[in-house]
Amino acid sequence: MEFFNKAKAVKLRGHLDKYLSADSDQEKVRQSRRGWTQKTKWIVELVEGKTNLIRLKSVHGRYLTATDVPFLLGMTGQKVVQSDFDKGLDRKFEWEPIRDGFQVKLRSWCGKYLRANGSTPPWRNSITHDDPRATSTRNWILWDVESVELPELMDSYAESVLSSLASDDFSGSEPPSPMSVSSVKSSRHSFSQVRVCLLMLVN
Repeated sequence: MEFFNKAKAVKLRGHLDKYLSADSDQEKVRQSRRGWTQKTKWIVELVEGKTNLIRLKSVHGRYLTATDVPFLLGMTGQKVVQSDFDKGLDRKFEWEPIRDGFQVKLRSWCGKYLRANGSTPPWRNSITHDDPRATSTRNWILWDVESVELPELMDSYAESVLSSLASDDFSGSEPPSPMSVSSVKSSRHSFSQVRVCLLMLVN
């Protein structure tokens, strides 16, 4: 738990030197070697009243979630996704960090562990929560934790929000009107205000 108590945001690197990454579809999670991207950075939230548990929020503002849906029928692994917080299902957003030497394991609500899968497709680059039964795959649930500066993550998050707004304004076939161009410029000048609001939401 000491890995997360002081960290505002982290990156998690698995046994294949790939990082836990939040897909742009804002639902899937996977492994990626592109550890420099904002998609591999996760905001850490401590769970009030439960000193041994954390939540991890993606750059898209959605939580790392351990579902009870099988990754593949007939297999033990279950899907891990990004989803919006639901108070009635709060246990599915909670992870228990367990230290293992210089690494950590993240235990889900049902006693399984966040796992970076290897092997061939469809397992390749997938993320599940599963039991570490086989000796050959026990290190698949071990993660290196790298601390990330929160302002850097929030700057990117705010930029992505503004970029999305701009692309919406210019998505039509007609050229943008002077009014829409002015609106986007105004939005970009408000970048610092967006960043402050996001920081307030996180804290």
